[in-house]
This record gives sequence, C-alpha cells and structure tokens, in this order.
Amino acid sequence: MIIKNVKVYGEDFQFHPGDVVIENGVFCETASNTGEVIDGEGAYAIPGLIDIHFHGCMGADVCDNDPEAIRTIAEYEASVGVTTICPATMTLPVDDLKKILSTVASYTNESGAHLVGLNMEGPFISVSKKGAQDERNIIPCDAALFREFQEAARGLIRFIGVAPETGLDRTLDFIREVKGEVSVSLAHTNASYTDAKAAFDAGACHAVHLFNAMPAFTHREPGVVGAVFDSKHVFAELICDGVHIHPAMVRAAFAMMGAERICLISDSMRAAGMPDGSYTLGGLAVNVSGKHATLAEGGALAGSVTNLADCMRTVVKKMEIPLETAVACATINPAKSLGIEDTYGSIAPGKKANIVLLDENLELKMVIKDGQEL
Repeated sequence: MIIKNVKVYGEDFQFHPGDVVIENGVFCETASNTGEVIDGEGAYAIPGLIDIHFHGCMGADVCDNDPEAIRTIAEYEASVGVTTICPATMTLPVDDLKKILSTVASYTNESGAHLVGLNMEGPFISVSKKGAQDERNIIPCDAALFREFQEAARGLIRFIGVAPETGLDRTLDFIREVKGEVSVSLAHTNASYTDAKAAFDAGACHAVHLFNAMPAFTHREPGVVGAVFDSKHVFAELICDGVHIHPAMVRAAFAMMGAERICLISDSMRAAGMPDGSYTLGGLAVNVSGKHATLAEGGALAGSVTNLADCMRTVVKKMEIPLETAVACATINPAKSLGIEDTYGSIAPGKKANIVLLDENLELKMVIKDGQEL
C-alpha cells in the first residue's frame, strides 16, 4: 500500500509533504511492489493515537469483566483513530480486580485497537482525593498483592498508582521494590510537595491526570504538580476534554513541563459515544449531560465522555497548542511511557502501520491499522 499526497508527521515532530509506504503491516522506506495506491488528497497523516488512561466507551467498561465489552471498546477506539489502548481499572474489591485482570489478559486482540497494557488507577490511593473511586475498596499499597495482580494480568499491568501520604515509608519501600517491574504513578493523592518528590526520587515515574484528584498548585504549597516539574523523568497525563482543566492551565502545563513529558489522555468512561443519561463507573452511579460526567451522589467529576481524538482536537482548536505538539502528546509520548516506542507511536520504517488521515479541519478521513483500512 502507498498513501500518496499527504502531509506526513515525521519523527522530527513536523509535517512534510510526501508518501507513506506500507508492506506486511509495517511502515517501509520504499515499496517492493506497488499494491494499493490511496490518494490522501493533502490530508495530515499522523500515527495512530495511543490512550494510556481511559475506562470505557459505547456502554462498555474494561471492568465489566466481559470479553465482549473489551471488544466493543477496542473497535470503537480504532474507529475514531485511537489504534492502541491501555485501559484503566477502578478501585474495586481485590478478588473482583483479579478476575477482571485475568479476563483482560485473555483478550486476543482479534479486532479493533491493539490492547497493549493496563493502567491500575487504584486501589492504592487516598480517600481524601478518591474522586469517583469507591473508598470502601481503598487499601494500602502492597508489593506482594501487586504481584498477585500482575500474575492475574499475565504481566499486562504497565502502571500502578499510589498515594505517598497514606504511609510514606511503606510507599517508598513499595516503589523501590516494584519500580523495575512496573511504572509507579502518583494517583488520587493529597501528597505534599515533599512526599511527592520523595516518591519520584524513589523511582515513581508517572503522574495520573495532572491537576485532577491532587492538591492545588500554589506558590507556597506546590504539591504534586511542583514535584512533577522538579522530576524530569516523570510523564504527566492531561485530560484535555475542555471540562477537567482550564485552557490557560493546559498552556501553563506545557510551558512548565515541556511537551516531551506530557501524555494526552481521555479518561473516558462508558458513556463516551453514547447519549446523555445515567451510567455507572466503578459501581457508582454517574449522570451524563453534554461533556460532563458527574457522580449522582456528591457531583464529583467521574471521568470524561470524550475520546482521545476529540481531546487532541480540543487541545489544538480551543487551547492553542500547536498540532505538531498535540500529535506527539497523543502518540510517541504515550508510547514512550509504555515502553513500546520501538513498535508504536511514529511513522517510521519497521513500526506497526497504524495511521490516521485528518483533513484540514482535523476531521477524520481514514484509519489504517496494521496496514489495513478500517
């Protein structure tokens, strides 16, 4: 397959007029045979997007413990241009989580987006910043239990969240013990700058949805955000649905952290792609109206109803982030955070041929996964 007449997003994070060559499901420098030729009509050609933190869509949730739910999620995500996924679990009873992890590990990736990992947002989090997580299931971090989770998931867990202030010594010991096996993230935490920085110094390397479910960033108490800024090895997630973070704060985050450390995420729940109404997230009732998903009890934000492709459009069109920057934060940065950048995240020879064509208004023209048009 050759896709001609497109603006190709290069590994230099710039667009270049040219063609894209695909053979045997991977990108190539040159074609050994012509095969199918597609006229891209001047479209932007970007890598397939990678969402490292979301819960569900189209009425399905990864925690439904149902292979068909996973298939529904994977097919919807691919249809909007998100060709690689790392769904997030909620804070549920331990036995339920093990069953869910085992079910996800058994998923065969027969259709839809590639499922390459799992992001365990709980249960090792803080009650004070629980957000839409069920506090009845919050427990202290435990390396032995994490390994039981990882065994159930057959090694699929890529991120495990912790809240350092729930027991700093215990958390630091946990991080030091498991950091070689998984990326430890700070998630749903009320940690001070000092405690968060200690966690990052111990080996934590990820921050779950920066600004959300953590203390405010202020001039005397910089909190987790300040600790992320001072820890240059840390990737930071941003939910850019236009609801969770003010556009000015998104711009500030890019200026502070540098685009190379930011991963756009959707944090979408099962209502994404669905009409307004009543839904559930982690066993809790959620009301959805427009772009807002809130807990029926208490009114806290309960994830988003926006897919990652639309989050990327929002970043560009409403938050004044350049398209070239936004694409990197939805493709190669997530790939690097997952440790899969040798196979995913850019249009380069030998990598999986996952590509999205967008028109001048950034609307979807075509999705190609593994060299096949969807």
